[in-house]
Amino acid sequence: MSSTPSTAAARPRAGAAVFRAEARLFRREPGGLFGIFVFPVLLLVILGCIPPFREANKELGGLRLIDAYVPVSVLLSMIVAGLQSMPPVLTGYRERGILRRMSTTPARPAGLLGAQMAIHGAAALCAALLSLAVGRLAFGVALPRHAAGYLLALVLAVLVSLALGALVSARSRNTKVTNAIGSAVFFPSMFTAGVWVPVQAMPHVLAEIVTWTPFGAAAQALNQAAAGNWPGWSHLGVLALWTAVLSAAAVRWFRWQ
Repeated sequence: MSSTPSTAAARPRAGAAVFRAEARLFRREPGGLFGIFVFPVLLLVILGCIPPFREANKELGGLRLIDAYVPVSVLLSMIVAGLQSMPPVLTGYRERGILRRMSTTPARPAGLLGAQMAIHGAAALCAALLSLAVGRLAFGVALPRHAAGYLLALVLAVLVSLALGALVSARSRNTKVTNAIGSAVFFPSMFTAGVWVPVQAMPHVLAEIVTWTPFGAAAQALNQAAAGNWPGWSHLGVLALWTAVLSAAAVRWFRWQ
């Protein structure tokens, strides 16, 4: 049955109310806030306190290891937001029947999904700015020299992390499965982002393979923009392609109930 004019008019207000409610709930979740905002910055500070990390490294073209780890910290916030924070919330809503009940109200389930993606995307971007600020103020890491290219790479990295999280939510029957799948994808994502070894320091063959992954391509794009160059179109293309493929798969398999 088609929507009445009054129902259609109520949906924007209902969507805004859902967004405000989800934002309040997000602020009250200490685990998600710690993982997105504190954990990546804490890792950056710990590494920056190690003297060899503050010395120029020939393998990195004269950069210090701490310089290479700022983009890693930026990506880590996005990985946590996309894989550890958002999927359990969406799956929990489906598991408890909240999405099914919302389908009978002006606040459509799609509005809830959009609110969650907007909130976690904004949080990841704010956490990225926090990592850049801490790197600059605490360890003298230069700010990105190509701001526009860096911003574009950041936005694409956020989109691909949210698309990956949406796919995890789509393929999970309950929160236990969500946590299992999220953890299984989380650690390889951290590796390709360069958490254990920066992409620039990886062996050539491994680095070439990693740059075809979402976060490996994002790491290279961010590094290039930080050095003052426009991110390689191949890396941006890999990010855009992964975003499109993961989003299409999430839409294909996502179930509200």
